Amino acid sequence: MPKAYLVYNPAAGRVPIRPFIQRAQKVLEGEGWEIHLRATRSAEHITALARQAAQRGMDAFFVAGGDGSLNLAVAGLVGSATALGVLPAGTANVLAQDLRLPTPSLVHWDAVVDSARLLARAPAYWADAGRCNARYFLMWAGVGLDAEVVNEVEPRTRWEKPFTFPKYVLAALKNTAAWSGLDLQVVADGEVVEGRFIIAVATNIRRYAGGVAEISPDAYMDDGKMDIWLFHAEKLSEVAQRLLEVLTRKHLVSEGVIRLPFARAALRSARPITMHTDGEPNGAAAKIDLWVHQHALRILVPPGGKALFQAAPEYLR
Repeated sequence: MPKAYLVYNPAAGRVPIRPFIQRAQKVLEGEGWEIHLRATRSAEHITALARQAAQRGMDAFFVAGGDGSLNLAVAGLVGSATALGVLPAGTANVLAQDLRLPTPSLVHWDAVVDSARLLARAPAYWADAGRCNARYFLMWAGVGLDAEVVNEVEPRTRWEKPFTFPKYVLAALKNTAAWSGLDLQVVADGEVVEGRFIIAVATNIRRYAGGVAEISPDAYMDDGKMDIWLFHAEKLSEVAQRLLEVLTRKHLVSEGVIRLPFARAALRSARPITMHTDGEPNGAAAKIDLWVHQHALRILVPPGGKALFQAAPEYLR
């Protein structure tokens, strides 16, 4: 019988989550899992529980929460054989979108339960994990306009979460109007690029910006590489142009956008710059080092998400 922690963030999402968690637990137990249910008390507690699950040799660590909760779980699971199980219960759930898992909405309240049903017998794939200075990430790490918005908006209370999208839009408009960009030196696997950029973001999955944009349409999570995307702009009109290009996928051929594949990269600035990892605030630094740790994390993947992986899956039973 496979064993797993089922961890949920009581503050995740727009509505109380416990009733859905109890149903997800019954689904998993009905499929033969031995489930240890845990409610998190803080961000650090998610990481501590993930590390505990790995140390106890659990087969999986199911997390009901948003992308931020997944980021915290990754820190405790990296380097172990305990597989991450994504039960989307946050606001954006971008990784869940890329994995083709159902996400919560006004017409789909049971996304956590349906995701548990899809993952109950799903295989595990080994995924790459990134490290941005001292912090691990699974989806993205970046600086620039998006990081400024993230650091202004996050963290949010549950009562603010129904208004997340307008809050992000207002913060983006305010920051865009006053934004002059970052002067950066970027080194990616020995290739050096210098310039003024509005955004520099390393990506490990395909979607970005709450899932509305597919920034890296041919990304794989297990190829030992990530992409750094550099968006150049010097005027407000160019900022708007870059953002529109991403939404329409024209950034793939834009002269104002640079794509740098890397396994090891460094960003340097004359002053400390604000960072984000997996859409969560990550402080500020003038020297930012990025590493790709190949096959550092196992993930349970439903049938719709296998396009993100090149290697063969492993079955837990």
